[in-house]
Amino acid sequence: MAFCAVITLSRHCRPPLLLPHLHISRVHHAPKLPFYCRRRASTITMSSASETKLTAPYGSWTSPITADVVSGSAGGLGGFATDSLGRLYWLESRPTESGRNVLVRQADNENDEPIDITPKDFAVRTVAQEYGGGAFSISGDSIIFSNYRDQRLYKQSISSKADSAPVPLTPDYNGPHVCYADGVFDFRLNCYVTVMEDRRESSTCSITTIVSVDLRGNDIKEPKILVEGNDFYAFPRIDHKGERMAWIEWSHPNMPWDKSELWVGYISENGDIKKKICVAGGNPSILESLTEPKWSPEGELFFISDRKSGFWNIYKWVESTNEVLPVYTLNAEFTKPLWVFGSNSYDFLQTPDQKNLISCSYRMNGSSYLAIVDVMQSKILPLDIPFTDINNIQSGLDCLYVEGASASHPLSIAKVILDDQKSKAVDLKIIWSSSYISPPIRSYISTPELIEFPTEVPGQSAYAYFYPPTNPLFQATQGERPPLLLKSHGGPTAEARGILNLSIQYWTSRGWAFVDVNYGGSTGYGREYRDRLLGRWGITDVNDCCSCAKFLVDSGKVDGERLCITGGSAGGYTTLAALAFRDTFRAGASLYGVADLKSLRSDTHKFESHYIDKLVGDENAYFERSPINFVDKFSCPMILFQGLEDKVVLPNQARKIYHALKDKGVPVALVEYEGEQHGFRKAENIKFTLEQQMLFFARLVGKFTVADDITPIKVDNLD
Repeated sequence: MAFCAVITLSRHCRPPLLLPHLHISRVHHAPKLPFYCRRRASTITMSSASETKLTAPYGSWTSPITADVVSGSAGGLGGFATDSLGRLYWLESRPTESGRNVLVRQADNENDEPIDITPKDFAVRTVAQEYGGGAFSISGDSIIFSNYRDQRLYKQSISSKADSAPVPLTPDYNGPHVCYADGVFDFRLNCYVTVMEDRRESSTCSITTIVSVDLRGNDIKEPKILVEGNDFYAFPRIDHKGERMAWIEWSHPNMPWDKSELWVGYISENGDIKKKICVAGGNPSILESLTEPKWSPEGELFFISDRKSGFWNIYKWVESTNEVLPVYTLNAEFTKPLWVFGSNSYDFLQTPDQKNLISCSYRMNGSSYLAIVDVMQSKILPLDIPFTDINNIQSGLDCLYVEGASASHPLSIAKVILDDQKSKAVDLKIIWSSSYISPPIRSYISTPELIEFPTEVPGQSAYAYFYPPTNPLFQATQGERPPLLLKSHGGPTAEARGILNLSIQYWTSRGWAFVDVNYGGSTGYGREYRDRLLGRWGITDVNDCCSCAKFLVDSGKVDGERLCITGGSAGGYTTLAALAFRDTFRAGASLYGVADLKSLRSDTHKFESHYIDKLVGDENAYFERSPINFVDKFSCPMILFQGLEDKVVLPNQARKIYHALKDKGVPVALVEYEGEQHGFRKAENIKFTLEQQMLFFARLVGKFTVADDITPIKVDNLD
């Protein structure tokens, strides 16, 4: 590894409610971490309350939450499901295996280690729409999954007698040119119905359809097209009799959270769609985003829409009268935007007395809630569990499996046992966690505060999670305020969530304040809040980030002379725009961020190719809001990180801004990673990015020396 200016590396939150009736236990902590992560975490000696804290400048504190610990536990979830025996499977990403995605099965004995299902030379991941999701499905003793290397579908037996090697189901197109996602089994016709994205003619103008893959016999056949003609499809879902299929579709220039349609098709004996009807989204007088259609055991179609209220709520379709009726109305979000395939925000519960119950999660005022909806009585009953952030839910045998987290719990899968009436959570077991937080480390964890701050628009507020510096061994020098790192999330149609994230704790445990901003345009607060960014990307987000930083300075929480900003993807654009068009921050870090909006529009993939038209506006706005066109306004140091295989934000974006700032004389550095795409998946690159940001900010604005032994890279116009 050579260190130079351009580097290419080849290789106030709702507190958990814990009522006396809820028992919580931990079955399995986390994926295996490298030895050094486990050893360092276990050798920290805690100071007693009577011991005097060491006095040292903010930012210079030592911490057991090292970059090795962060990168070793930076894995995520790609979904989970149960088989016919009720055994749980989940898809976990492993940074220590170059970001490989592996299907894992819970052991029959809950106290035993989980079992890897995916063979070593396979990885379960689809790149459909680049962001993927919905990469596998389970039925009986079989799994069908997308293999990352060739993007073909494979079938693998998972019977308890003998697991088998995966067998290909789809043709070999001499490369990963055809992708599949969000598939389901059709038991009546013995086929697999899935979204297919065909890039053989064009990688930037692919053809998306819904197809069926024949599961009969051993011959590999071309998938049969069932639905075609629109730009995008998602959520093909077949009823239990195999007679009807529901799906979501949308077209340019809309994103699925802007406007989409729900359709139902009637399946003929030979598997064709013989008739179809638009259930919702076709009425031009009703603006709605539709998602997550699902057939109940009784054959009723449920789905989620933000019609009328602007909040994603659960609805059902009355087929006999072609009516759409609300199941329960609440100013809360019962799902999240469709960036990835395969979301599962609600599921049906079976009860002895045949009650029509739905388990669901909803998000309100910065917190998620698990709840049971009684469809017949239109009542909702929140369940008491320790998660304040919930992503996916699945009903199991007399239980719920929930993907969730909180300010004190890392991303986890929990098994929630309900009472006989399905009205109360009586037991909760952690099956899997992204990281194990040992008792010594827990005292270093900073608890976020949900803050509401005024924006530049009179009477309007925005939200953020503020994390104060926290370390049991250190205190700052008297009168000192901490430096602030403000994060602008990606998307931009996404949401910062106040959960336990070790990459944030890396900063706060060393004496930094950290704030994660939900600027106008973020999700989680309804369509009106989400639409604040329409035509104003690069204005509203930048203004809100600057307003948040000013609010924290005025509140006396941070040092106004040491404000830094970071962000990835769309957050990288906000970072660059804030440094170009405002004078709030003293330095910034852009991870695969956007410098030239016009180039992004022409170069990006199909899914987002019209996205920024709605966010930006006319040609003049494209020019006026592109940081690359206003290099003369930059005066703050900048460090950039970029994956060389990124197809969402191409590497030339980072290179353009790097060369421009270098020529202008601004301190700047660029780090490029071979083998990385849009977001870094390899442990060594996650570690390097984190450490170099820390050292860069410390050298240029921090006024302190970091305690960690980090070799600095060369910064142009500084070294």
